[in-house]
Amino acid sequence: MEFDVGARLRELRMAAGMSQRDLADRAGVTHGLISMIERNRNSPSVASLRKILGGIPTTMSEFFDEEQAGRDRIFFAAGELTDLTSRIVPRGRGAAGRMAFRQVGDARAHDLQILHERYEAGADTGPTMLEHASHEGGVVISGEIEVTVGDQVRRLKAGEAYLFDSRIPHRFRNVGQEPCEVVSACTPPYL
Repeated sequence: MEFDVGARLRELRMAAGMSQRDLADRAGVTHGLISMIERNRNSPSVASLRKILGGIPTTMSEFFDEEQAGRDRIFFAAGELTDLTSRIVPRGRGAAGRMAFRQVGDARAHDLQILHERYEAGADTGPTMLEHASHEGGVVISGEIEVTVGDQVRRLKAGEAYLFDSRIPHRFRNVGQEPCEVVSACTPPYL
């Protein structure tokens, strides 16, 4: 069964007692964007959805995990990671530019988000730099990723890593020709 992003956003917005305009104002996006997403006429980017959810407030993990089951689990098979991104990327768009973020367990319960990230060639978190009240770090497992933090830019290869204060504007881009995989951690959880 396919996840209904629009219905879930509408459900959370209404549960918070907000109109579409209220949420748009709080999230710093247009009312039209909220309306289009709720009617499933627009598939938001990861950055846009995260910005909108910040206005409710809720995390992407909570957005996609309606049951919030398994809070006390310790071990997870590869197929048991929570997929935070594939549900918002429309099918049939091809792999170019896609990102996939899979989370280990319940990030809120542990105040730590651990992600297995995959960036296809051309993937980019977007021209709007990300900022959030966290600290994050990661290790590149394969491929290459360009990481921008403030005015510093570095292209990292397998085995190299990053660690920074996430309140500094930042961006991730796969400028290579091969997919890139990263294992990252963020506290407190961001997505």
